[in-house]
Amino acid sequence: MAAKLKKGDKVVVLTGKDRGKTGEIESVDPKAGKAVVGGLNMAIRHTRQSQTDQGGRKPKAMPIHLSNLAMVDANGKATRVGFRMDGDKKVRFAKTTGDVI
Repeated sequence: MAAKLKKGDKVVVLTGKDRGKTGEIESVDPKAGKAVVGGLNMAIRHTRQSQTDQGGRKPKAMPIHLSNLAMVDANGKATRVGFRMDGDKKVRFAKTTGDVI
């Protein structure tokens, strides 16, 4: 199945503790079906001190399942993503507005 969400996309969280919040995708793991969204789904990680880092309790963005994310369209609303042929290229588009993403 084609990856509908990619790095750099603006998304909104549909379920969970961060429901309704928006952010930008920092990385996607298509094999696990998860994505890391900057500033959302934060957890505290305890890190050991090293030569370059002080260590201690640091917040870290944890992965969110792709089914719990939706693309944000031009109007700022959640939308599904579709594919269509534009000439000889396959492009992604927003289902609500029909705009190419």
